[in-house]
Amino acid sequence: MGTMILALDFGGTKLSAALLARGSTTWQDHRRAFSPPHPDAAQDLHTIIALARALLGHEKPAAIGVSFGGPVDYQTGTVRLSHHVPGWENLPLKTILETEFDAPTHVDNDANVAALGESRFGAGRGFSSMGYLTVSTGVGGGWILNGQPWRGANGMAGEIGHITIDPNGPLCLCGKRGCVERLASGPYLAADAREELLHSPLAAGEGLGGEGPLTAKQLAEAAAQGNAFAWKYLQRSAWALGVGIGNAANLLNPERFVLGGGVTKSGERYWAEIRRVARETALPEVLFEVVPAELGDDAPLWGAVALTGLV
Repeated sequence: MGTMILALDFGGTKLSAALLARGSTTWQDHRRAFSPPHPDAAQDLHTIIALARALLGHEKPAAIGVSFGGPVDYQTGTVRLSHHVPGWENLPLKTILETEFDAPTHVDNDANVAALGESRFGAGRGFSSMGYLTVSTGVGGGWILNGQPWRGANGMAGEIGHITIDPNGPLCLCGKRGCVERLASGPYLAADAREELLHSPLAAGEGLGGEGPLTAKQLAEAAAQGNAFAWKYLQRSAWALGVGIGNAANLLNPERFVLGGGVTKSGERYWAEIRRVARETALPEVLFEVVPAELGDDAPLWGAVALTGLV
């Protein structure tokens, strides 16, 4: 058996591969590539296999762990679909990679894998139960309960982004109204702010503007500088997350919630609002912490390592 663990991460726009020696906590090598403007499954597979081959050389990996950005049947390693890239429908990714590399392969949804990564190597170390949320293009989640991933009966546990918190709220991509994701994720924040500015261009105030369409990052930066218009949207995001977290805490009573993703880099005021609303939403007897993720963009890769069972 080989001595190296191969970790792969299929993101919506970014593909990553990393190599770790068994027993080590430092990457031996780490490579990334971006998908072309309109990728399909075949292109992404070709790219990530090329990255892996460049890392491995002629060596055979001991095992492969895979984080995939979409629903996965964990038992069979079959990708159900990708919300961002066509051609992944019911693709047997585990079988494809085992055939390509002749090594046991484990495949799971990216939020589940990132939760495992933070639990073993990041902000969840030392806690037997935790919820993980990533707040960026969407709002995804994963659970670690009694030290083990909890995937649910159909592998869909952790979809905190589609908890309805405002039944009369705006329409979400999933078809429901007022989901956490619809109110808290980056693209929706930016789109709603842009829509308001079309009708009230002076509402932006100081600190917003410039070339190109308004982004969630610009909103976060402006809110941190005291821009009231920007803070209105960041506060909405924090409120939605806080309500979702508080309800999830009542349901499963984890010790800690770990939050990652680009939108969570919106400053201490944003974090204070999440914690305040989560605390007010949960029962007084339900105790938990809300903390930042530690592993950043590498959380899915570290989780993929843990997924192999060799660490």
